[in-house]
Amino acid sequence: MIPDHKIQEVLERVDLVGLVSRYVELKKAGREFKGRCPFHQEKTPSFYVVPEKRFYFCHGCRASGDAVSFVQRYLGKTFLDAVRDLAREVGVDLEAAQDPGARERQQLKEATDLAAEHFRALLWEEEGRRARAYLASRGISEETARAFGLGWAPAAWTSLADRLTKAGMIEWGLNAGLVNRRNKGDGYFDFFRSRLIIPIRAPEGRPIAFGARLMDAEEGPKYLNSRESRLYNKSETLFGMDQARDEIRRRKAAVLVEGYFDCIALHQEGVKHTVALCSTALTPGHLKLLGRAEARDLFLLLDGDQAGLAAVERLAGPLLAAGAAAKVALLPQGDDPDTFIRREGSVGLERLLTEARPLTQHVFLTILPQGKEASFEEKMAALERLKPVSAQLPVGLVRSAFFGALSAWCGLPAAELEASLRSKAPPPAVKPAPKPGQPPARGAGPAAPRPPPVKPPDALEALYVAAVLREPRLVVRDAFRVYDELSHPGLRLVLAHATSGQGAEDALFEAHDTVKRSVEAASRQLSEQQGSALEHYFLQLCRAIMLRRINQQLDYIKRTTSQMTGAIDLSEETKQLLTQRIELLSLKKRVEEEIRPPPPGTKAPMQPV
Repeated sequence: MIPDHKIQEVLERVDLVGLVSRYVELKKAGREFKGRCPFHQEKTPSFYVVPEKRFYFCHGCRASGDAVSFVQRYLGKTFLDAVRDLAREVGVDLEAAQDPGARERQQLKEATDLAAEHFRALLWEEEGRRARAYLASRGISEETARAFGLGWAPAAWTSLADRLTKAGMIEWGLNAGLVNRRNKGDGYFDFFRSRLIIPIRAPEGRPIAFGARLMDAEEGPKYLNSRESRLYNKSETLFGMDQARDEIRRRKAAVLVEGYFDCIALHQEGVKHTVALCSTALTPGHLKLLGRAEARDLFLLLDGDQAGLAAVERLAGPLLAAGAAAKVALLPQGDDPDTFIRREGSVGLERLLTEARPLTQHVFLTILPQGKEASFEEKMAALERLKPVSAQLPVGLVRSAFFGALSAWCGLPAAELEASLRSKAPPPAVKPAPKPGQPPARGAGPAAPRPPPVKPPDALEALYVAAVLREPRLVVRDAFRVYDELSHPGLRLVLAHATSGQGAEDALFEAHDTVKRSVEAASRQLSEQQGSALEHYFLQLCRAIMLRRINQQLDYIKRTTSQMTGAIDLSEETKQLLTQRIELLSLKKRVEEEIRPPPPGTKAPMQPV
């Protein structure tokens, strides 16, 4: 992935006039250069290069863009190839642009991708039959298993290690925790063996880690998970989010379970807004992830045993601290979500969710069932159990509201309750500044220069990219070639990946957070657009962007010709600009008429020219 700031550096270093002059005869015209457009046949020059602003435009065919788009359009290269060619030419080292952490992350991705495909293929071969039988015994269909990318790690010690070695990725696999070094001698052996593999994916759908359930009698933990890496942080990952994201956004709610197979089983039965924890803790990172998916309500669906009840208390602290609207759906004693939904189906589960009670009410009922009528000893024991919960509540409205509700439940004064449960919050993890003359801490070095901030993309352009990510075929309907002239390098990079066959998820996977947030927000705006409605919306977007370009060119002509003193003083260049202004105004009128919905009974709007 090429960083946005490096693409910008390439554009700043390229001599655009020199580049275009290789293919177009240019003549100086004031601060600009003009010539005959290389993209359409014309007798009178209407193609301009503006070196100060590093872009070109043609008044005739309306082509415009920067150095990269010129190479794309004229030489027929892809966006990535055009950037690489120009970078080599102007001496920008794109490989060095990636810091070691970014390169390691890319290596981890490639090794994890290979492992996911390796495991997935083996599940459906002869040696995966036992794992398939196990899935069938749990009621998991082939369709569901394929949707979640389930796989099989055979008992052989070097099945994956051999694949990684052959691909030249064995060190990457070691860093990803996929293989271990042999204790004696050279070589590596597989970390996952005799296990059903459950890929853990990023919200965009790319595998970043694995969970694995032991199948054979070999000793070891029942479940084994990938260790954390630059690619995988379990505190910011929820299993199933890639499958659940759209349904969460539609329902504005999420169901939280603790097991991989609980999540898979609920999805199979149609409860597709379900996600599972990849650890025992619920973190602010998880809640932020749910917030980005627009989950306003969160349902805790945990095992109906003592461990499940304890899990609710464990999760209550971060949920209440975040002010989340959480509810607890009580499963029958001895049930887990998997067994319940296989017995009761989605109708039974939806009924359970409808009857769910607020988190605080559930916690108070569980810890102190008798409320005000409880004995002194029972109240003191309940308060002791609440200490871990209250310790996580920040000072302010949330904390005050919690103790107000607790006071009403147990009949003790809120102020006294807060005083008795008060505990010092851990100090923030801020390293003290070194004293004058004190050497820096070991391992400390000069701070790496931060890349310049990435500005948010234009809203219309983000909508354009979001529409193409949703339906790639739309790009061929773009007669105005908006895709060649997107102004934001990050958007152009996403579009280049998407149209090269990588898919929407992979195209966004490495995008800068600023770009990713803009495209995801635009995608939410398009959530109701499907089929022909999406295509119509996309065409309107292309026309709106086109109209904006026309207005920009009209503004340029107005500024350029504003100093003329009279008709007798008009130069050939000014006359040409005024002629182009008339053409642009005519075109603008046609585009505006096309944007307005036609009255009933009229023929279809004109096709873009």
